[in-house]
This record gives sequence, C-alpha cells and structure tokens, in this order.
Amino acid sequence: MGRAACETCASANSAAWQMKEQGPRMASGGGGFSQVVHLHSTQKVPKEGKECPGSPAHSSCGHGDGPRVSSCYSCLVCLLTCGLYFCNPHSQNISSKLTHDTVEHVRYRILEHFHTSTEDYSVIFTAGSTAALKLVAEAFPWVSPGPESNGSRFCYLTDSHTSVVGMRKVTTAMNVTSIAVRPEDVCAAETRGTAASDPDCQLLHLFCYPAQSNFSGTRYPLSWIGEVKAGRMCPVSVPGKWFVLLDAASYVSTSPLDLSVHQADFVPLSFYKIFGFPTGLGALLVNNRVAPLLRKTYFGGGTAAAYLAGEDFYIPRQSVAERFEDGTISFLDVIALKHGFDALERLTGGMENIKQHTFTLAQYTYTALCALRYPNGAPAVRIYSDSEFSSPEVQGPVINFNVLDHSGNIIGYSQVDKMASLYNIHVRTGCFCNTGACQRHLGISDEMVRKHLEAGHVCGDDVDLIDGHPTGSVRISFGYMSTLEDAQAFLRFIIAMQLHQCDGQPLPQTTPGEVGAPSESEAQDAVPATMDRCSSSPRKDAPTDSGVSNDLPTTVAAVGLCPPLPMATRTQQTPSEKAAGVLDGGLGPRVITNLYLYPIKSCAAFEVTKWPIGSQGLLYDRSWMVVNHNGVCLSQKQEPRLCLIQPFIDLQQKIMVIKAKGMEPIAVPLEENGERTQICQSKVCADRVNTYNCGEKISSWLSRFFGHPCQLLKQSSNFQRSAKKRVKDQSAGSTATLSLVNEAQYLLINRPSVLELQQQLNASDANGKEELFPMKELISRFRANIITSGTSPFEEETWDEISVGSLRFQVLGPCHRCQMICINQQTGQRNQNVFQKLSESRARKLSCL
Repeated sequence: MGRAACETCASANSAAWQMKEQGPRMASGGGGFSQVVHLHSTQKVPKEGKECPGSPAHSSCGHGDGPRVSSCYSCLVCLLTCGLYFCNPHSQNISSKLTHDTVEHVRYRILEHFHTSTEDYSVIFTAGSTAALKLVAEAFPWVSPGPESNGSRFCYLTDSHTSVVGMRKVTTAMNVTSIAVRPEDVCAAETRGTAASDPDCQLLHLFCYPAQSNFSGTRYPLSWIGEVKAGRMCPVSVPGKWFVLLDAASYVSTSPLDLSVHQADFVPLSFYKIFGFPTGLGALLVNNRVAPLLRKTYFGGGTAAAYLAGEDFYIPRQSVAERFEDGTISFLDVIALKHGFDALERLTGGMENIKQHTFTLAQYTYTALCALRYPNGAPAVRIYSDSEFSSPEVQGPVINFNVLDHSGNIIGYSQVDKMASLYNIHVRTGCFCNTGACQRHLGISDEMVRKHLEAGHVCGDDVDLIDGHPTGSVRISFGYMSTLEDAQAFLRFIIAMQLHQCDGQPLPQTTPGEVGAPSESEAQDAVPATMDRCSSSPRKDAPTDSGVSNDLPTTVAAVGLCPPLPMATRTQQTPSEKAAGVLDGGLGPRVITNLYLYPIKSCAAFEVTKWPIGSQGLLYDRSWMVVNHNGVCLSQKQEPRLCLIQPFIDLQQKIMVIKAKGMEPIAVPLEENGERTQICQSKVCADRVNTYNCGEKISSWLSRFFGHPCQLLKQSSNFQRSAKKRVKDQSAGSTATLSLVNEAQYLLINRPSVLELQQQLNASDANGKEELFPMKELISRFRANIITSGTSPFEEETWDEISVGSLRFQVLGPCHRCQMICINQQTGQRNQNVFQKLSESRARKLSCL
C-alpha cells in the first residue's frame, strides 16, 4: 500500500490539459477547436500555464502509436491520488474498498464512452490490446474436428495486425483451421448474401477484422458485425454460428464507436493509443451474451471464489472481469483513465469532433502530397491507400507512402526516417506489424518475404531496399493534438528533401592534380602510406562508379600486429619523397595526414602525431562512454553537446583530463582500481558490455554540464567484445575485438572524397558563400581515426588492405553513417545539408551501424 503525492501538483493543476493556441484554428464538421500540438515541429511556448518539463520539442508523425504524453499528464495522475490511499483491491480494508470502487467506476466510464453499459458488456483489463487478443484465442470455445464435424473456423482479414494473425498459433494447437480472408473476398461475400447455414449445427466460428487498418487507415464497414452475426454474410461458407471480434485499437483513437449499434462480441482496446498514457494497459470488452461460453484453464490471484491446494478443486468468481483478470491489475493506471476520458471530452467536445478534425488534416495532407511533382511530371511520393480520402467513414487519419526520386525509384524508408529526424519530425517506418497489408500494397510476394529473410531483413530493422524493391514504407498519422501547422511542416520537409534536387546542375569535376592535395604545411607532416591491394583489380563487391557508394568513412581492421603495442605515426616526408611528388597517375603521394582518437564515445577528437596501438585499435580509443540516468549510452544524435566535451590523455601520468567551456578541467584515471571497481553491464550497438563507473566526481561534472543526471563508464579491461563483421575467409578465432566503437577498430576517411563532397555543398549554397563548409570542419564530422590523401575520390572503397610501414590493415568496407555527420563538431549545431547532399550524390542508402 502506498500514498501518492506530488509537490508540483498545485502548479500542474493549472497547466495540465490546458489547450494552447498553437498554430491556426482548424474548422471541423463537429465544431472548430485548437489543439495542443502532437506533431509539433518547432519549440512552442504556451500562452497560458507553464511549459511541461520534459515535453519533446519535435514532431511525431505517428499518432497511431499514441499521442504525445506531457509531464503535465503525469502530474495530473499525481494530483488524482494526492491525499488518498490506494492498494491491492483484493482485500476488505478501507483503502482496498476505495480502490475497488474507483476501478469499478472507471469500468462504467469506459462503457459510457462506447455508448453501452454493464447490462450489455463487461470490461476486462489486460496488459494491452495484444493481451486481449491472446485471451480471446485461449478462451474461445473452439471445437476441434472429429468424426461428426469439421470443427470450428478461425477467419481473419489479411489486413490485420500481427497480434491478430498470431492467434492462429493457439487455434492450430487445437487442430482448428485458420483461414486468412482478403478484404475483396469479404466484400464479395457481402454482395453474395446468405451463405449455407444449418440451424441445428452447434459449431462456433470466429471472424476477426480491424475497424481501421493500422497500415493504411482504411476503415472497414462496421455493418459487417451485424451481417456476419445474423448469417447474412459469411467469411467462409461453412455451417455453424459466427462470432465477431472487432479490433478497434487503431480506430477508437480518433473516432467514436457506438457498441449499442454495432454489437461486436469482442472488442480489444489499447488506452495509450487514445491518451498516450498509460502504456501497457488495455482492455477486452466482452458482450455479456458471449461471456458464459468462454473457457479458462489457468487461474491466478483474485479470480477464485474457492480452491484447494491439494486437490483439483477450483470455483471461479462470478463476474467476467473477476474470472479473467489474473493477479492484481494496474489499478493506479486504471484510475487515471477516468480523468483521461473526462479531459478528452472537455478539451475537444467529443470523439465526433476529433474524427472530423483529424480527417480534415489527413485529407489536406493527402491532397498536397498527390500534387507534388518533379519538373518532369513524375510524382514525388507513392501513396498506399484503398480510398481517395473522400470521407472519414472509409478512411482514417493515416497516410502510408514511399518517397520517389525523379525517375520513379523508391527512396528507402530508412533514409526518409533519418532525414525527417533532421527536421525534428519522427515518422513510423517498416510494415507496422501488418505484413498482409504490406504485401498487398507493396507487391511483395510470399517468396519475396522468404528471400528478404534470407538476405538478413527482419521485421523492424532498417533494411529498406532489397534488389531495388521496398521492404516497407513510411506512415504518418494525425491525432487530436495535431494542427494544420504540423501538416504543413511535414509537407515542407518532403519538398525540401526531394523537389529542390532537380534545380541543381552537374558539378564540375576536379582535375587529378587538384583532388585532395594537402596544404604545404600538412604535406610536411605527412607520412607516405603504401596502399597494398590483394589484386590489381578492385574488389568484386566494390562499386566501380564513384557515383554509387556508401558513406565516406571506411572501416579497417588491424592484422599481424607485433610487438603488442606498435606505434601508429604521422611523421615527416623525406626529401626524395617530396621531390617525387606523385604516384600512380600523378595524384600525389599517398599519405596519412592526421591521426585522431576519441577517448569518450561521441565526444570531441584528440589529435596525435603518434600513438600506441592496442588489441582493440588505437589505445583508449572509444574506451569510455557517457550514459543517462537509466544507464543508456548517449550519442550526439540525442545529445549534440557531447562534441563540446574535450578529452586529453596523458600517458605519462596515466590520466585523462576532460575540459569543456565554462567548466573546470577534471582528471580521470586511465585504468580502474581492481579492488574497488564494481562491474556493471551496459549495452552498445545491441552488444552487452562490461563497464565500471568512473566515480561521483565526474558524474557530477557531466550532470552540471548537460543539466541532467549523467555518468561516465569505462569498458572493463578484462572484457572482450567481438566484431560482428569479418573479412572474407577470416576464421572465427581471428575475429577482432572491439572497444565501444560501433563496428570496427578503425575508421578511415580520404581527403579527396571529402573535397568532392565539399565542392558539391558549396556549389549548392544559395547564398553564394565561397566556403560554407571548411575542409577541416567537414572532415571532423565523420569522426575518422585515420585521414589519408593522394588518391582519387572514393578510391578507398576498392581497397582490400592498407600498409603503413610495418602495420597492415584489412579493409572491412564502407562505413555507413547516420545523422551525426550533420552536427558541427566545433559548435554542436545541426545542419542537414551534409546528410542530404550525400543522399543525393551517393546512390546507396545511408544507415547507422
């Protein structure tokens, strides 16, 4: 039992759920109202109340996954419980009875929202809509096939969420036949009329379909419920009685559902899709006429009227909710729901207003997207929809699409996602847990799905194109907090991302003598590097056209390093080398111009002229990382100011000195004290790593700098993390070990490649500046360890091996980069031009590894 209280409730009470005038007022069929921004694209300052601490300053084009949650809502929950005691409702004390009675009142409020009452429906709280679906699959009175019948049928629309399709694993275990039905087949059945029926047949069947497709927003007729239950239409022509499960999770987030008219037998819900909070709480609404048929095997706490521990004796409680809610429900989250419904009604005027408002935004955005064309007349996007957004009765506020280039080729969703984030817009990508709809709209056959899996693509990853064919798409959706300003911000992003490209002219090519030549001062400090290839021709898997490539840095792995700590050096050229001037076609000497290490992951570079090489790369390179209060590793993608932290390593004193503007320098030991070190586990790039905390002093220092709790962790010296990528024909026993790097021990970048990018960036500068991106600043964005020069642009993509004196490095291949290249490493400011220009000039997709 506990008492909930919040010191900020007094101020939160005035700010919570307060509607602000943000963006233009939208007129809707049910009356106009202005919304708190859900897809807000810039930081907004409320006109009334206080800004919610922790409110995100970015757009989120995914209301289908739940509207934005502000900390004001959390404060509202605290306010709700101030001065009250709530505890486990499975008892008879005063607090338990209060909890029980409050939860029951919430059940009434939920049913009221759906225009029904406890006379017709029961509310079973679950851990989300998926748990509600699983409950139905396990409790439905399936009839297995036998000598006298063919058994029950489980039918579901192909345009169904994964959680619906997954029910077939339960039915398969009972030998019940599962049948996937296409939307067009159901429509044909509706036209066909009455199917074969036998009034004496006792077989029970279940038909599941979504009120709204979570993929495309298509809204399927609610009239199907009555038609199927009455036997006037049948998904499959078999004798027996049909029951209907209406998956309403997506639909009810923006539309009213009247269960007094459309009396589905089962209705799974997810509350965070309506309010954004609480997550992990859903419900199953069960028609009371069906409830007595449900069967239950397992029984948990609170569900038994009586049972014996030593015998198979169990009597369930009478009410449906008490029988099926195993254990203690999340009662504080449940109690918060009433205030969510009340606030929704108070702020918007009801679900009909939300329905009209969100559809108006979606219709406007759909029309604008359809009108976007390249100068050659080609469309900028391909929209996947079963309607033309003519009415909210047939289409929800969801737009699913892929972006096209001027030739009609699809641009992978992963690249669109990364570009969107640079404009502070968050989109949902992939197949959205709806493979059936994804296959139908994108033309992906069953065989292609299997081939994509063999190629390494799994649901939810960023492998967006395979052999030029999309594996998924991009989805935006509007909620009650969305505004016209949000829709326009998204459209401006699409226009900026794509349509501006067509006005650019071909860039002049540099001559061999100009490409990547270091300055005179740089040449004096450079060391010739022999770039040995395994063969005289490029690698078979390497691109032969400089216009087709991955991102700039190349990953290399050291091999044959002996003695244990050789020195990587950047020394002076000999006079004869200076006199020679050119090698292999007059490009100049192939040299290493700079060496960098990054002691703290995502923090500033530490430049050296020579440095020891350890078993994981340059000694102490990316050996430390900054984590937040939850122990999650921070990168510049979440915290750009990491680049302003400057580490310096003193090998003689065995310390790392950390500096930042406005902060006193602080020293950290290079190695842990084995006796006092407490090892903890962390995660880097999906790999588990053993680390230790570097102490309270540096934690306080970092927390003051960033303004929120942070800690500094160092990878444990006796922990080995193996590289996932291997050089061809490399044995498992010779796999490289890694520090806290993403992929490989070293990153290499070639100056001529960066110079070509610089020329493209400066040529595209509308303001006519001569040097928008200085060369040194542009190189620093790629955070490479080794900087080379004296070669053609992107020649490094064909290398198999690199020799630097006695050191030999094997090349793993191009290193894919993410949005961090958009961050100025001297200021921490973002500029999306670098990523965007690479996306245009280099044909392969960019992704973060």
